[in-house]
Amino acid sequence: MSSSPLSKKRRLSGTETKTGSHCSSSNSVRTDLSHTPANGMAKNGNDAEIDEGLYSRQLYVLGHAAMKRMQNSNVLISGMRGLGVEIAKNVILAGVRSVTVHDQGVAEWRDLASQFYLREADLGKNRAEVSRLRLAELNNYVPVTAFTETLTEDFMTDFQVVVLTNSNIEEQQQLGEFCHTKGIKLVIADTRGLFGQLFCDFGDEMLVLDTNGEQPLSSMISMITKDNQAVVTCLDETRHGFESGDYVTFTEVQGMTELNGCSPVEIKVLGPYTFSICDTTGFMDYIRGGIVSQVKMPKKIAFKSISSSMAEPEFVLTDFAKFDRPGQLHVGFQAIHAFQKKHNHLPAPWNKADGEEFLTLAKEVNAAQTGLAKVEQLDEALIKKLSFVAAGDLAPLNAFIGGLAAQEVMKACTGKFMPLMQWLYFDALECLAEQEGGAELTEEECAPRNCRYDGQIAVFGTKLQEMLGKQRYFLVGAGAIGCELLKNFAMIGLACGKGEVIVTDMDTIEKSNLNRQFLFRPSDVTKMKSDTAAAAVKQMNPSIRITGHQNRVGPDTERVYDDDFFESLDGVTNALDNVDARMYMDRRCVYYRKTLTGVRYFGYQRQCAESYSSSQDPPEKSIPICTLKNFPNAIEHTLQWARDEFEGLFKQPAENSIQYLSDPKFMERTLKLPGAQPVEVLEAVYKSLVTDCPHSWADCVAWARNHWQCQYSNNIRQLLHNFPPRAEKQNILTSSGCPLLVRPKRCPHGLDFSTSNELHLDYVVAAANLFAQSYGLKGSADRAGVIKILQDVKVIPFTPRSGELQNSNSSVDDSRLDDLKVQLPSPEASTFKLCAVDFEKDDDTNFHMDFIVAIIQPENRHKSKLIAGKIIPAIATTTAAVVGLVCLELIKIIQGHKKLESFKNGFMNLALPFFAFSEPIAAPSHKYYEIDWTLWDRFEVTGLPPNGEEMTLRQFLDYFKTEHKLEITMLSQGVSMLYSFFMPAAKLKERLDLPMTEIVTKVSKKKLGKHVKALVFELCCNDLTDEDVEVPYVRYTIR
Repeated sequence: MSSSPLSKKRRLSGTETKTGSHCSSSNSVRTDLSHTPANGMAKNGNDAEIDEGLYSRQLYVLGHAAMKRMQNSNVLISGMRGLGVEIAKNVILAGVRSVTVHDQGVAEWRDLASQFYLREADLGKNRAEVSRLRLAELNNYVPVTAFTETLTEDFMTDFQVVVLTNSNIEEQQQLGEFCHTKGIKLVIADTRGLFGQLFCDFGDEMLVLDTNGEQPLSSMISMITKDNQAVVTCLDETRHGFESGDYVTFTEVQGMTELNGCSPVEIKVLGPYTFSICDTTGFMDYIRGGIVSQVKMPKKIAFKSISSSMAEPEFVLTDFAKFDRPGQLHVGFQAIHAFQKKHNHLPAPWNKADGEEFLTLAKEVNAAQTGLAKVEQLDEALIKKLSFVAAGDLAPLNAFIGGLAAQEVMKACTGKFMPLMQWLYFDALECLAEQEGGAELTEEECAPRNCRYDGQIAVFGTKLQEMLGKQRYFLVGAGAIGCELLKNFAMIGLACGKGEVIVTDMDTIEKSNLNRQFLFRPSDVTKMKSDTAAAAVKQMNPSIRITGHQNRVGPDTERVYDDDFFESLDGVTNALDNVDARMYMDRRCVYYRKTLTGVRYFGYQRQCAESYSSSQDPPEKSIPICTLKNFPNAIEHTLQWARDEFEGLFKQPAENSIQYLSDPKFMERTLKLPGAQPVEVLEAVYKSLVTDCPHSWADCVAWARNHWQCQYSNNIRQLLHNFPPRAEKQNILTSSGCPLLVRPKRCPHGLDFSTSNELHLDYVVAAANLFAQSYGLKGSADRAGVIKILQDVKVIPFTPRSGELQNSNSSVDDSRLDDLKVQLPSPEASTFKLCAVDFEKDDDTNFHMDFIVAIIQPENRHKSKLIAGKIIPAIATTTAAVVGLVCLELIKIIQGHKKLESFKNGFMNLALPFFAFSEPIAAPSHKYYEIDWTLWDRFEVTGLPPNGEEMTLRQFLDYFKTEHKLEITMLSQGVSMLYSFFMPAAKLKERLDLPMTEIVTKVSKKKLGKHVKALVFELCCNDLTDEDVEVPYVRYTIR
C-alpha cells in the first residue's frame, strides 16, 4: 500500500518502539517486523502516523486518541479456521500494531466452507502459514506473523490481547487464568454449526473511556436557579438529551460565573428542558446566557476470569424470544468439549446415537453445575440439535461472531465502547428447514463428500447445496457491504453451479475504501469496484459464476435491467448507501415479486412481509434557515453555510448557464418562474457568461479576491452600519430594547485582507482554483504567484450606505428583465467550456475541502470533512457482522421458508453492546368486497390477447365491471391521467375506442420502448354500493 497524494496525514507525537518476532523455531513462519515496508508506509506504533486517507471512516467511529491506542497493541489470534480468519481480517483492517496468527492444524476440506483465504491447493498445509500471506495484504501498516507451535505462557506475555478460537476447554481455562493474572485481555470465540459463543475477560480493572461513542451533547441555557439543588433550564428550541447520572460543565454563563470552567457536575434530569445540579446558594445571581456541555467520564469495570465466570456466568441476551437459551447453550458448549475429549472428534452430523450420548453428557455437565450456571430443565430437543450440527462450519455465522469478536478486540485495545459482559450465545436454528411432521435430515445426507462445502453440508445436507448453486442473484453495490456479501456468496456456494451473480456498481475504488472493502488492494485504486470484486471472489471460489456491471440502477437503466432480466432472477440483494436507490430497488422487487435482502430489513417473503418502503428511518435533523443565514452558532451551521456557498458559486451558476446554452426551452421555463426568480436566475447567468467570466488564471485570482472583500468585509460593514452595536457591549438592540446577540451569538466584525494572513490566502487560492475549474481554465497552487497577481488586483473602496441591507432582494424590474434577455450572449455563438463542480470531500488535491476550511477556520479539518461531506461513519466489524445475519436470512429464502416467524428482523449496536431480534412485520392488509390484498398483490390484465387486437379503454373499463364488479372512476399511468369520470365528453369520446397503449403514448408524449413488456396502471374505483374502495394496481401486459 503506497502513500497516496490524495490523502493528508497527521503526525502524532511520541517515540517508536519496535515489535520483535515472537517465533523462535524453524518450524514456525515469521515476518521481519523491524523494517519499514518497501513501499514506504510507516509501521504502527508510538511514533506512527494515522493515515486519515485510509482510516477516515473508522476514525469517525473511534476518534484519533482511540486509534492511537490501538496502534500500540499487539494481538494474538489462535485458530485459523473460518472464525479465526474472519477475526484476523477485521483486526488487521482496524490497524493494530501487529497481528500474530497461530494454528498447529492443516487445512481440511471442511475448512473451505468458510475459510476464505484457503484454496484447494492448500489442503494439507498449515492453516496459519497459508493464511498469513493473504492476511498481510489487507493492511501494510500491520505486520502479520504466523506461529505454528504450542502456545506457552512465556510466548503470550508479548501481547496486549489474545483471541482463542477452535481451542479446547482445558486450554481456554489454563491460558485464560494466565491472561487474567498478567493483565492480558482475553477473547474466546467459537462457532458450532448454527450456534455461536463469545467470551470476554479484560481484567480486574478495565477503564472504559467512552461507554457509548456518542458525541457529547451541549445546550444553550436560559435560566439557573439559586438553590441547594439548582435547576438549570435550557432554551426550548430542542430537548437537552441528557440522562440522570451524566456529567456536565458550563461556559459563557453571565452572572453565576462560578460555574464557568468548573469540574464536571453530576446531573439529575427533571424534564426534557430541565435538570438539577449542585448547590448554588453561595454563587452570584444568574443574569443570562451560558452553554452546558456533556463530559464523558471514564468508567471502571471488573471482569471475572474464565473459570470463575463459567461457574457464575453473566449473559448478554441477543434475542428476547429466546430468553432461556443462553443458559442452555452454556451447558451445551461444555458438553461439546466433553464429547470431543472423550472421543477425539465432534458428534457426527445428524447422527442419532451421538445425539443421545451428547444429551447424556450435557445432563452430567449440568448436574455438576451450581448457582447461575445450572439450568432447571435441559431443553433436550435444543441440545440434540446442537449435537447434530456441531461439526458444521458456516461462513455467515462466522462472519457474525467474528465481527463481534473483532469489535471486542478493538474495545480491549482502545478503551472505547462498553465491553461485552461476559458471555454471549447465539443460534440461528430457524435456518433449518421448516419441518413438517417432525422430519429431520439424515446422517447420509450430511456426511462429508471431500468437497469444499463439507462444513455446510454437515448442517443442511446436499439438497440445499444444489439449490444454492442454481441461484441467479442480482447484487446492487460492491462497496463494503457488497464485498462482505460476495465473500459469503462464494463460501456458501451461491451461483457456483448453473446459476449466476450479477453485481453492479458504477463507482471506482478510492484509498478510503481499503479500510473496509477488504476485496480491494492499493493497486486496485481507480479500478471499477464491480469487476475487481468479482475477480477477487473468483480467487476464493473458482466455481462461482459472477458478472460485473458498471451501471447505476434507476429509470435510466431499465433498458438493461428490464422485464426479462428481473424475471430471470431468483432474488435481489441490496448493498446500497443511498436511500433513493434502495427505494427504487424495493419498488422493482415488489413489482416483479422478487425477494429483496439487505442490511436494513427488507421484505423477505413475498405476499407476507412488508417491503423496505413500508417503514422509513426518521428524517435527518435539519438546520432552520434563519439560524443558518443569520445566527450560525455551531460548527454544523457554519459548515452548512460553507457548503451552500460552494454550491452557489461553483455549481449552480454553471448548471444554469449550461442549460441556457444547451436547452432551447430554458428561457421559456425561467420566465414562468414566480416573483423575482426570473431576474435572479438570468442575472446569475449574465454574471457567469459576461461580467464575471474569466479569460485567464489572473482573472480567477482577481474574482476570488473581490469576492472575499464582498463577503468578509463589505457585507459585514454594511450590516453594522444599519444596526450599530452598543460600544460598551458590542451588542445590537432589538426594537424592544433587548440585546439581540445573546451568547453564543457574536457581533461580527469586518476583516482587512492581508497576503501575510495564511487563512486569507488559503481562501483566495482555493476559490480561484475552483472558479477556474468551473470555466475549464488551468489553476495553480503557487502561493507566491498568487501573491504577485494580487498586487495588481484593484479592489473598489466600499462605503456603507444608509437604508440598504446586504444581499437584499430587489423588486421585480421588468425593464431589467428585458435588458437581460437582450444582453445575454447568443447560445448558438457560444464557445464557453463551463463545468459544474460537484463537491468531493475525499480528494485533498481538488481544493474543495480547502475552500470549506478557509471559510470557517475549524479546529479539526477531519471533523469538518465528516459534516460537510455528510459521511456515514463505518467500521469493518459491524459490516461483517450484519452481512452474516443477512446471509442467514438468504439461506432461509432459498430453502423456501414460508412462515413469517422463521425470519428475523435484527438491530444491533456494538458500542453498548445491544442486540434485538424480532419477527418481521406482516405487510398491511386491505380489503374490497371479501377479497384481502397486500402490496404484493395486483390485477393481471392481458392487453394483447391471442387474436392480436389490443384492448381499448372501453373494453378495459367493461372488463373491471364484469370481472371484478368495480367501476373505475380514475385511471392513471405514472403522472399521466388516462381517464376520469369528470373528463370532458369530447375527450372521453375520443379516447374510449383507442387502444390503451396509444392513449398512454398520446397523453405522456413518450414512446414505449421495445423493452417494455407491461404497463402499470393505478385505479380509483367504486363498488356496487357506489362507495370508494382501495384496490391493487394493474399490471397490463402488452408483449
